[in-house]
Amino acid sequence: MVFRPAIFGVKGTTLSAEERAFFQDVQPFGFILFARNIESKAQVNALCVEMCSITGRVDTPILIDQEGGRVARLRPPIWRKCPPAKVFADLCKSDEQKATRAVYLNARLIAAELTEIGVNVDCAPMLDILFPEAHDIVGDRAFGETTEQIIRLGKAMADGLREGGVMPIIKHIPGHGRAMVDSHESLPVVRASHAELSATDFVPFKALKDIPWAMTAHITYTAIDSKPATLSSKTISVIRNEIGFNGLLLTDDLSMKALTGNFAERTTESLNADCDIVLHCNGDMAEMKPIASVLPETKKETLARIARGNAWLKTKKPDIKATEEELATLI
Repeated sequence: MVFRPAIFGVKGTTLSAEERAFFQDVQPFGFILFARNIESKAQVNALCVEMCSITGRVDTPILIDQEGGRVARLRPPIWRKCPPAKVFADLCKSDEQKATRAVYLNARLIAAELTEIGVNVDCAPMLDILFPEAHDIVGDRAFGETTEQIIRLGKAMADGLREGGVMPIIKHIPGHGRAMVDSHESLPVVRASHAELSATDFVPFKALKDIPWAMTAHITYTAIDSKPATLSSKTISVIRNEIGFNGLLLTDDLSMKALTGNFAERTTESLNADCDIVLHCNGDMAEMKPIASVLPETKKETLARIARGNAWLKTKKPDIKATEEELATLI
């Protein structure tokens, strides 16, 4: 495997000549798609095929955010309307078994929809706790207010994606639920004690630490460090050692306003802090070029984490009609 430790977005529904040449030169680990990149099934599939042809790897990671609800890049009328996590969280309060089955079935359907178009990684499940007083950036995306419920439903979603051949990403480690501002717009600062974080926010991630991929939170936890988690070797040490996550650690989007400094600095700090892969989503070439200019060779530890993740995936395909019919009886 020859690639640099970055995942990039693209501007439109096809690759421009400039993008094609840039990616040929940089050889990123993978790509991420957004609504701006999606027009039809055939078009998305062609885009994914071209991305893989550039890297020369048929298993090139192609990511998407398909949680459901307001965070869904695939939408009607072409794709199924995917429920937000709150639908399953509410059901879980009255019937845990039914909610768990519904989450699993929904994830199997998401996996089928993604693999049909060539996407093989979903930026889900979100394991952040819902704190009602916090910013609504979590809100109905959360699987609940208790760690037990989040673990149960988060695992069901990861299992459904895995068994459909799609890599899940647990996020936003070590916990985004207490954020009082949207990290897309500014830096959240969480002042809870380390003991409090360990007893709450960290718990779902610790329980599901064996899921191979995770995404950081752009949040400063003052009990650990003054830097945002993504740039903080102290916070990532907590993720690796206290939480016990030894899988592939991706940054959240480096273009988010929670981070400061130029893009070369953000990249270097993230990788030096022990993130494995940097993520940049908006497809802005003026931002991607400085990121690419400082990308090192991919570390041996990162390659080992990727290999372990690939071995963990399953490729069982669901009976779509039967799965959708059963899900309809549950929610």
